[in-house]
Amino acid sequence: MDLPLAGFGWPSPLRRLLDHFSDIEDTRQSHRLAYPLAEVLFLAVCATIADCDDYEAIADWGDENLDFLRRFLPFHHGVPTGRWLTILMNRLNPALFSACFTAWVRETWPDRPDFVAIDGKRSRRSHDRAADMPPLHLVSAVATTRRLVLGQEAVRDKSNEPTAIPALVGRLAKDGGLEGALVTIDAMGCNATIAQAVRSAGADYLIAVKANQPTLMGEFDLFFEDAEKAAHDRDVDVDKGHGRIETRMVEVGRQAEWLDSGRRFPGEFRMPGAAAVIRVRSRAELRDRSRLETRYYIASRPLTAKCAARATRGHWAIENRLHWVLDVDFREDQSRLRKGHGAVNMAIVRHFAFNLAQSAPEPTRPPRALAKPRAKPAHNPRKTSLRRRRKYAARNSARLLATLDIKAR
Repeated sequence: MDLPLAGFGWPSPLRRLLDHFSDIEDTRQSHRLAYPLAEVLFLAVCATIADCDDYEAIADWGDENLDFLRRFLPFHHGVPTGRWLTILMNRLNPALFSACFTAWVRETWPDRPDFVAIDGKRSRRSHDRAADMPPLHLVSAVATTRRLVLGQEAVRDKSNEPTAIPALVGRLAKDGGLEGALVTIDAMGCNATIAQAVRSAGADYLIAVKANQPTLMGEFDLFFEDAEKAAHDRDVDVDKGHGRIETRMVEVGRQAEWLDSGRRFPGEFRMPGAAAVIRVRSRAELRDRSRLETRYYIASRPLTAKCAARATRGHWAIENRLHWVLDVDFREDQSRLRKGHGAVNMAIVRHFAFNLAQSAPEPTRPPRALAKPRAKPAHNPRKTSLRRRRKYAARNSARLLATLDIKAR
């Protein structure tokens, strides 16, 4: 890296981020190198936090904020154009970039996570009908209690999730990264291979049971109905909000050896290390109707009912705290990156930006001056959309300054 990083007083997440960017192998010829890879990736992360969602917008933001960027790296030749960014991001190996992300997260937040949720998300507009290419599907791992993305694995179809999850778990498990954690996975990961991968990583699993396994779900029903009531640990929670009253009863049975014993017939479902069977029954009272739902889970840890309730509810934080933020704040589903590795690499860039923004303190707002009330303008859908975009841009730009801890010099 051309500019030494020591002695500038920058926060460790940023300093380590630039260090990891500089470690990525750049295969381009050095004598023709005008835009170092570390500068390009740093530009992409900063512009993504500042509400840019395509290469042209990233290049324009870099031109307008070149002085800001030069506080960190030289940028001797300025910033590249949108076309140049497209070519580079399409050629950058996403495996190296993803490994860089995982290493940065582990070094910046070294504490082992206690709850890890794994789930997939489809980028709606990343398909290419002309090339018969389906949309990109990214399987992500999130530390739910800390709201941090730990890693991701890209696949081209949701049906490939069962093969992507063991690879993701194996990468996160290096040097004991998952030891002692409770890994929650939805019904797509309900198979023995994924369960064994989690157990081999020194972690425990909590996996939802598939609805298309009626025989197994029937056995679970018999298990809870036939066993003695006193043998089950129960927890009841009542939640009111969003126009409904929901009552959830969580039951945990710890006599689950039958799920890890010898097979009684070929193809019988088995889960290695199963230690608890969990049933969650919820009743939602809406204004005009009631909704009943029953879900089953298998865990390799003898959880209490309260811990099981916390873990099953915490799994869906990946939808509310990651997927929703990527869709609304970063507009991931509106991205039209389709060719090369651009869609995967920009998804990783959004995860860099997400972690930096989540770990930053909220920017302080100056007190508003008293002013006369203004007349409310007439409703205009186009102007409303523009005001929302400006609101997101202003908020993210302010958060960018707080994230990078820039001080006037």
